[in-house]
Amino acid sequence: MSTGVIIALIVIVAAVLVVAAAVTLLARRPQGGRSLQRRFGPEYDRAVARHNGDVKAAEQDLAERVSRHGSLRERALEPAAREQYAARWAAAQERFVESPREAVAEVDQLLGEVAGARGFPDGGQYDEQYAALSVHHGPHVHGYRRVHRAAQARVPDGQGSTEELREAMIEARVLFDELVTPSGKDTRRHRTDTDENSSIGRSRAIDTRPEGSAHEGRFHLPWSFNKHQAKGS
Repeated sequence: MSTGVIIALIVIVAAVLVVAAAVTLLARRPQGGRSLQRRFGPEYDRAVARHNGDVKAAEQDLAERVSRHGSLRERALEPAAREQYAARWAAAQERFVESPREAVAEVDQLLGEVAGARGFPDGGQYDEQYAALSVHHGPHVHGYRRVHRAAQARVPDGQGSTEELREAMIEARVLFDELVTPSGKDTRRHRTDTDENSSIGRSRAIDTRPEGSAHEGRFHLPWSFNKHQAKGS
């Protein structure tokens, strides 16, 4: 092998190493504002508000969440587990009619369990679990915060706003749907009739999804009441 060829090979290898190092540095570099806004959605604005409008502090907070939890890989749920979680959610909805705050507490616990089963930090570490969920489900994580705050408030049924509790559960259900729905485009496209029929069969009452909304492939668990039927409303 001639000296010229050896030099050319060395140059090529060095160039490849430089490119690889540059890619690694870019991947590790903290995400900028626009990237964080795309990833976290409305959670980005809430983080800014929690930091009293300090955008830099909020972005540092969110970037740290990504650094801690960005590499997390969600575990798939077995069909039987999805069915059990769906049944528990439906039962909590029914309980809401007579005991809104008790139902919200059940939903808070259920979301923590489902998230833990999907591979997120244990529900006993709420703050860390919420942070991890916000990295992977940023646009829909706020409902979990709302039901958790309501559950921790320990206000007796009949006090406070039942409508606010109802709205919190509706918002939290979007995250629940995401967590119990099989991941992957092919899985969503070819969901089984069993999943569809089981979610419909538990309740045939009015679906409270906002008009015009659709969550393809998700468990749609209709409410068994409307806002005028709930106790304390």
